[in-house]
Amino acid sequence: MSATAEEDEANRRHAEKMRKRKAVQDAEVASKTIEKGLLIVNTGSGKGKSTAAFGLALRMLGYGHRVGIVQFIKGAWHTGEKAALERFPDLVQWHTMGEGFTWETQDRARDVAAAARAWEKAKELMADPALKLLVLDEINIALRYDYLDLADVVATLRARRADLHVVATGRNAKPELLDAADLVTEMGLVKHHFAAGVKAQQGIEF
Repeated sequence: MSATAEEDEANRRHAEKMRKRKAVQDAEVASKTIEKGLLIVNTGSGKGKSTAAFGLALRMLGYGHRVGIVQFIKGAWHTGEKAALERFPDLVQWHTMGEGFTWETQDRARDVAAAARAWEKAKELMADPALKLLVLDEINIALRYDYLDLADVVATLRARRADLHVVATGRNAKPELLDAADLVTEMGLVKHHFAAGVKAQQGIEF
């Protein structure tokens, strides 16, 4: 068989393989008929949990949907994502409610109070029927340190209206929250530049 004939045969086999794969994929997609608001949890030791949530926010904005963001831990320090998303004031409500990471405040009472205020704001946003996506940034950290009542948070998220998507971010997500979630992604740490002495950089970490 000539090289051209071999190439033609390889192309034919590839086309047939892809045709069969497409048929299976199309059937799989067609079998999914439920449309609902999702509870999404981004957790794990790797980088990218909040970044992925903000990516969903950007996607929602692309379709003209309204988005709410409540930051539970991070203090009022400047970030690129906040600056970018605040360019859509008619579609984005951004609330930085934390006072910084717990090792910075070193005051449990303040941290608990800040988390409670953030959770009240989150519930207020959940009650807004126009909101399509709510990002609860670092709520997993607040739950890990028992700044919030886990049972109340899980029950409230389960009882949210049917068309509201919620994303909860942060390490060490509680098993009860994972159980309630529709989608869980664990960001795994394989390699991090901090270990090589590289500092946090604008546009990458903030």
